[in-house]
Amino acid sequence: MSDPRVRDYWRAGLGEVPDEVWEEPAPEVLILADNRLTRVPTSIGTLTSLRTLDLGHNELWQLPEELGDLTGLTGCLYLHDNQLTALPATLGRLTRLGYLNVGENRLTELPEEIGSMAGLIELRAQHNRLTELPRSLGGLTALRELWLRGNRLTTLPGSVGSLRELRELELRDNEFGEVPEALRGLPALRRLDLRSNRLRGLPSWLAELPALEKLDLRWNDLDDAEVPPGLGRDLSARGCVVLR
Repeated sequence: MSDPRVRDYWRAGLGEVPDEVWEEPAPEVLILADNRLTRVPTSIGTLTSLRTLDLGHNELWQLPEELGDLTGLTGCLYLHDNQLTALPATLGRLTRLGYLNVGENRLTELPEEIGSMAGLIELRAQHNRLTELPRSLGGLTALRELWLRGNRLTTLPGSVGSLRELRELELRDNEFGEVPEALRGLPALRRLDLRSNRLRGLPSWLAELPALEKLDLRWNDLDDAEVPPGLGRDLSARGCVVLR
């Protein structure tokens, strides 16, 4: 027997959220992905039993502020592959959420309130139009993975240095002219992807990142004269894979 608390409407051709979603028993998992939804009703905020909500692969161009009322979300919130140009500041109330995917949208910024989402372990914001990140990002002290591929970033806020649990950082396909100083000293960083940026040189402190296992520098125009002598050799000698 299927679990009545899991409502799965993936690719059901709905066009709108079905009325039965509001019926008892209240769902704990609601999957509305790939249904050509153009709006989410404000009543979504009444589904306070939700632990996971999937609104990915739709045609949403805005979200109701009432999403912030879903403070029971502890699993995943999928908002990727829509037409979103902004996120509601009320998302900052989702302090227990573990995974947030807002990739493949048209976002030019993330709300400052995102730094209040202290439970986040993984944040995906790839393939948007971000030119900078909020200073509050350093508040995500449990964050282990940050995916920012395909934006327009040139730097990272200094608060990123507070992400002591960060393991994976994808900065591929951005506009970084140098490796962000904010990464210096991150104790848990294992994988740093800087492919397809505008790097000309590298800082010597990369060799001091204690947990680094993979450094991907391909498709940059690195100048050997601006790369510290022996940097690649030193990293490789301790087992870090360096690709350039």
